[in-house]
Amino acid sequence: MTRVALSRLPDDGVLVVDAGAESTVGVADLPAYVREREADGPRWVWDDTARWYPPLLAAGVRVERCHDLRLGHHLLRRAPAVDRELLVGEQSAYWDRLGPVVPSDPALFSADDTAEHLRADLEDARQLAAVAASPEAGRLALLLAAESSGALVAAEMTYAGVPWRVDVHERLLTDLLGPRPPRGARPAGLEALASEVRAAFDAPGLNPDSRPELLTALRRAGLEVSDTRASSLRVLDHPGIVPLLRYKQLAHLFSTNGWAWIDQWVSGGRFRPSYQPAGSTTGRWSSNGGGALSFPVQVRPAAVADEGWMLVVADVAQLEPRVLAGMSGDRALANAARGADLYQGMVDDGAVASRQDAKIGLLGAMYGATSGESGRMVAGLTRRYPAAFGLVEEAARAGERGQVVRTLLGRGAPGLGEAWDRDPDDGPADPDGQARYRRAYGRFTRNFVVQGTGAEWALCWIADLRNRLWRLGSDGPLDARPHLVFFLHDEVVVHTPADLAEVVVGEATAAAATASRLLFRDLAIDFPLNASVVRSYADAGKPGVAVE
Repeated sequence: MTRVALSRLPDDGVLVVDAGAESTVGVADLPAYVREREADGPRWVWDDTARWYPPLLAAGVRVERCHDLRLGHHLLRRAPAVDRELLVGEQSAYWDRLGPVVPSDPALFSADDTAEHLRADLEDARQLAAVAASPEAGRLALLLAAESSGALVAAEMTYAGVPWRVDVHERLLTDLLGPRPPRGARPAGLEALASEVRAAFDAPGLNPDSRPELLTALRRAGLEVSDTRASSLRVLDHPGIVPLLRYKQLAHLFSTNGWAWIDQWVSGGRFRPSYQPAGSTTGRWSSNGGGALSFPVQVRPAAVADEGWMLVVADVAQLEPRVLAGMSGDRALANAARGADLYQGMVDDGAVASRQDAKIGLLGAMYGATSGESGRMVAGLTRRYPAAFGLVEEAARAGERGQVVRTLLGRGAPGLGEAWDRDPDDGPADPDGQARYRRAYGRFTRNFVVQGTGAEWALCWIADLRNRLWRLGSDGPLDARPHLVFFLHDEVVVHTPADLAEVVVGEATAAAATASRLLFRDLAIDFPLNASVVRSYADAGKPGVAVE
């Protein structure tokens, strides 16, 4: 496949390196060039998808493949199976420091400095050489392709946006909080709750948003507390606790998804958050803005499909336990994973007496629970599923020894010092403190290998689903066909014409099977989906809307 590298030039031009031949294209002419060249199916190579792709989408240009050099560089630098020296060369120090584009950044050409004008073709050659020299070349190549496809999905979801009814959202806010207040003021409903809290604690001047003031009021009322978290407040017995908890819940809604949030993140009837692929060390995404990865239940009724369209909401049942079965090659656990409920499969397999026992034991193994009921279940299940339970146990022991672990496709965990932002040799001087420090890192590495591989599976899933959706429907632009509008770890939301909704469910299921084959070629692992076809996101998963 031909690789076409695009690099920004100081004179607002674009350097194009196409199969070794160099040319220059003006910024204004770039969308037309990409549209024409895309017909040949190249892989576009650029420094950051979040910088290059949005202007192309705005011009109506969709690309099928890319290689995101920023994501690739940071991934390969940490990958244990890569010789980092092969990534060193001209401008490589700038690539080391290159961060993601955020919504506040200007568009394509923002500054006349070296970091803005990195040679994509030179870095691409280094990354290709580093992968080719690795004993894990095939897996790393798949990971880089999936990571870059994920970056395309992220840009497309921001461009298309989640269909959003501002009138519904504002009605929800008014019902819960009262009318929109002047800037800097509390809504009337919230102020009424604050007054109720002040009266209950006999504190007329209390600001319930102030942690120090609230702690003082609670202690003066005879309540021994060290923090004001909701979980700590719920166990207290005082008539002011109920209104205080309600206040905290609604104050959080007001500050995170209130009217100011609508003003900033909703436009043209669409919620357009900014995603950050590989925003966490495991490869899971985070959000650069809009809070896309924490979708409050209170505002989900505002996510409503357009007239004549539907939302297909699909999530994977028990993703990480199934991933553990596949990456460990544990055929007994893989057999239990056949069907919709892995935990019930373990019961049917005779491994445990109840579904709850299966869940406690398996989650305990992945998260490092070694005592109590979970510890007892882990011990018994280890004998039944030695490969799966042995894999996470070895990852934990490796972490305790200060070793770096990796996911199935080769993403490396941060080292002991990096994970805790300290040098392991600078840990507590006493032996017990050092041991606790290393055990904590062992719990991190135990979960890292499974959660990170789960993120890889999900990337392969959405990469394949993205292309399947593009092939459905008309020859129109991205948002005229079924298209992804939301992704959260193990869940996707597709906005689709109503007459294609059932087809979309089938394509999501087929894409899950493709991802399974890509990662676990020698072992068939079922990844069943819970799918709903709904008008509003709030109705997903409710009785009567699920699609089997």
